[in-house]
Amino acid sequence: MSVQYREVPKIYRMWVDGGHADSSSGETFDTINPYTGKAWASAPLANERDVDLAVSAARRALDGPWGSLSPSARGALLRKLADSIAEHAEELARIETMDNGKVIRETLAQMNSLAATYHYFAGAADKIEGSTHQPPGTNFFVYTRREPIGVVAAILPWNSPLYLLASKLAPALAAGCTFVAKPAEQTPISTLLFAELVHKAGFPAGVFNVVTGAGETGAALARHPGVAKITFTGSTATGTAVMKSAADHIADVTLELGGKSPNIVFEDADIAAAVNGVMAGIFAATGQTCIAGSRLLVQRSVKDRVVSLLRDRVASIKLGDPLEMATEVGPIAFGQQLDKVMSYIDLGLQEGAQLLCGGNRPSSVDLKDGFFVEPTILDGVNNQMRVAREEIFGPVLSVITFDTEQEAVEIANDTSYGLAAGIWTKDVQRAHRVAHQVSAGSVWVNTYRVLSYNVPYGGFKSSGIGRENGMEGLSAYLQTKAVWLELTGQTRDPFKLG
Repeated sequence: MSVQYREVPKIYRMWVDGGHADSSSGETFDTINPYTGKAWASAPLANERDVDLAVSAARRALDGPWGSLSPSARGALLRKLADSIAEHAEELARIETMDNGKVIRETLAQMNSLAATYHYFAGAADKIEGSTHQPPGTNFFVYTRREPIGVVAAILPWNSPLYLLASKLAPALAAGCTFVAKPAEQTPISTLLFAELVHKAGFPAGVFNVVTGAGETGAALARHPGVAKITFTGSTATGTAVMKSAADHIADVTLELGGKSPNIVFEDADIAAAVNGVMAGIFAATGQTCIAGSRLLVQRSVKDRVVSLLRDRVASIKLGDPLEMATEVGPIAFGQQLDKVMSYIDLGLQEGAQLLCGGNRPSSVDLKDGFFVEPTILDGVNNQMRVAREEIFGPVLSVITFDTEQEAVEIANDTSYGLAAGIWTKDVQRAHRVAHQVSAGSVWVNTYRVLSYNVPYGGFKSSGIGRENGMEGLSAYLQTKAVWLELTGQTRDPFKLG
């Protein structure tokens, strides 16, 4: 799995039923390296027939060799996969960086963390338990079983394909489900290579399948009647469409959607730490994260100091080749997203915001071919502006000033989203008080952008449905069956309940 810059795109193939597969139409599409602006790889453009083949393969595996494996055997395979991921972490990281432009220091850290995720859920595979229940009468023995929900379809985003796949695939496999993944059309390659690791770990054919393509491929997967659950990470608009498709065949859904997360800095905060946390929240990963702290809510008494320190830090950010460890901010993942980010900067200025720094494409010759935008701070923003209400998904920070704690909470919650929030204060009572009032699925106090495989993650309101990671994430791939056993052997009244 060696990786290097290429002049001619390398052809990759899908993974279906334990082997490589082409699209039945023979069509392919290119993926663009966002640093060079050139196509470096191509993948098949799957159609509805290809999706059906993948779902059918997953169903056969569920009804066959995979479904007959013991929980401990599933766990053993997950451990082998975890070890293989650790062995190939650097190669997978380079692939993702070439596909989406995220800096190698982040993709490598993500890949190095994946083994722990799969080991965690490997350990959970043989700990799935039912329970016994005492019915009203004494003539029944009642127990429950926790069974796999069935064939799972995952529609993945382009910003962190394998990291976000892990929070879906690892618990699904531990639960005994089978899987069809559809990576984003901008970043399909790492998932295709990952499928080879799954195969080499010894998973039966059909347990893990990958189909590649654009929106129509994902739509075909979401509406397929053989899919029992759809797990999706991406925009709220697309998540809504996925949920509607799932409703047509009563499929379960887990949706991790957009965010417009507040990072709240109170006057009693450690200002240096808070500035560092604000940087992490919006400029790490080039701002292309659902949990980005894109709204800085700062108390008026410390606003000038915070903004001044932020400007100084932003001025020293190193943009460059994302495959270089020294690079801190890489390019936007693809051209259309770059245009979107730039249009929001223009919109913010039209709405009356002041540009404190950034706002342009960098002029450096070595960045001219890539999809770069300067890290940007917009001051004088109010919470009714579109740059404060709509997800930009880029390195653009909106600064909003508040006076009181209650005002901060009101501004933080005045959004359709509820994915994450940050609170910066030395007052432990305030920290808990505000954390309890903010409507968000994850709240960080005196830190930001920290996740773990054993902590539930998900959003409130338009930021999603359900939770990933931890035992709550495992439960999302299980369904409960109640079994009633009559004990007396006597004939009961057939026209009476119970």
